[in-house]
Formats: sequence, C-alpha cells, structure tokens
Amino acid sequence: MSGAPWLLLRGLSREGRHWAELPARMAAQGLGPAVLVDLPGCGRHARVPAPLTVGAMRDFVRAQACAAGLRPPYRLLAMSLGGMVALDWAQQHPGEVAALVLINTSMRPYCRVDQRLRPRAWPALLALAARWPRHAERERLIHALTCRRTDTLDADLSAWSEIGASAPVSRAAALRQLFAAARFRARPGAPACPVLLLSSAGDGLVSPRCSERLAGAWRAELRCHPWAGHDLPHDDPDWLDRTLREAVAR
Repeated sequence: MSGAPWLLLRGLSREGRHWAELPARMAAQGLGPAVLVDLPGCGRHARVPAPLTVGAMRDFVRAQACAAGLRPPYRLLAMSLGGMVALDWAQQHPGEVAALVLINTSMRPYCRVDQRLRPRAWPALLALAARWPRHAERERLIHALTCRRTDTLDADLSAWSEIGASAPVSRAAALRQLFAAARFRARPGAPACPVLLLSSAGDGLVSPRCSERLAGAWRAELRCHPWAGHDLPHDDPDWLDRTLREAVAR
C-alpha cells in the first residue's frame, strides 16, 4: 500500500479541513503528502451545485486530482459518503487507484437501509435539517451525532463554526448529497486494488455491520475501533495514524 499519493475525501457536508491534524500527522510519519479533495457543494467548492449521483461526484474529484497536477494511481483515504465516491472510482477506473482505505462507509447491495442509517439517528437528522441555517446549533448536533470524544467539544465547535462560516454548505447541498448516497449501488465484485476497511464500534449513525459485510464480500481486511463514533478521525487520530502506518509498512 505504498508509493502513490494520498487523496483524502470526507463525507456528507464535510470538507478537507475537517480532517484536522491528520494530513500533518501523515506527512510527519513519512506516509507521504495528503491532498485534501472536497466534494462539490463543500469547502472550496461550496458554490458548486451538489450532484444527485455518486458517479458525478467521482468525476468531479477526478478532475480535481488532474488539475492539481497529480498523476495516478492514487491511494484514497475516504470516509462515509467519500468512501462511496472512492469505491466507485476504483471500480470504474481501476488503473487509477492503487489502494483504498474506507472509514465507516456503507452501500447497496451489501447493507440494509437500517444499517446504513441507524433508526435511532433519524430524529437527530430531522432536527439537524430543521436547524441547518443556525450554524452553532447545527455543529453541536453534528458533534453529538458523529463524535464520542467530548473533551475537545468547545474547541471543535469553534473550529467547525469557523469552517462553516468561511465555506457554508447549503441545506440543499446536504440533502442532495444524502439523496446520492441513498441511491448509490456498488458494482458487483471486489475492487482490483488492496482494500482496508475501518469501522467504529460506537458509530451511532452507520452500523459497523456495514463494514463487516463489505469485508466479507470483498475478502478485505477489517479493523474496528473499540469505542469511537462515526467521525473516527476526530475521536482517535492516534489510532488511525498508527493503523495507516501499519498498513503502509506491509
């Protein structure tokens, strides 16, 4: 899993800055530079209309990689919706992807609806949609829904509010991304490249069973964090950094 550049893709309504310190950690540990790639509707591309399909998101991020002067193959580290985009990339253009590391992702036909979006999270998502324009409330709800680590809560909310103010994601963009994620269906068969699946036992949004089912179907390696929530990079960056280094060393 070594040699190729890393491209990092976040999930629903999130952008590159939400990886926080992880890219700097990767560079410091000799894993190579990590290029942050935003989905349309988020981050540097917040003004770009969010597509209604994962395939269109894939084409958008491929164009970003090309515009940045990066040459394939790439290693893709991707989370949640970003994992669907990364998987679609690897299946549709296998020569361009050297390896996949997918964090707390899910997709049809491998996972049930109630596994892809846990029923106990539905009321929180409805509240989130209703409060979307209220930035402080929105970020607090997202934190409660996706994170188990709370010792940095005040700093997290401050940083996330600043990100949201500088590159606001519209409610329409978030809903379009959610629609695209719900519709996405993976192509039959495992990706041609090595795959590492990472899940969180404390994920209140997506069931860890989704990663288990993907690992079983693809005969891929799976590692499960014992307590983290959906936002594993936030909850335990040390564990993620160590896991990536072990994977690259093989």
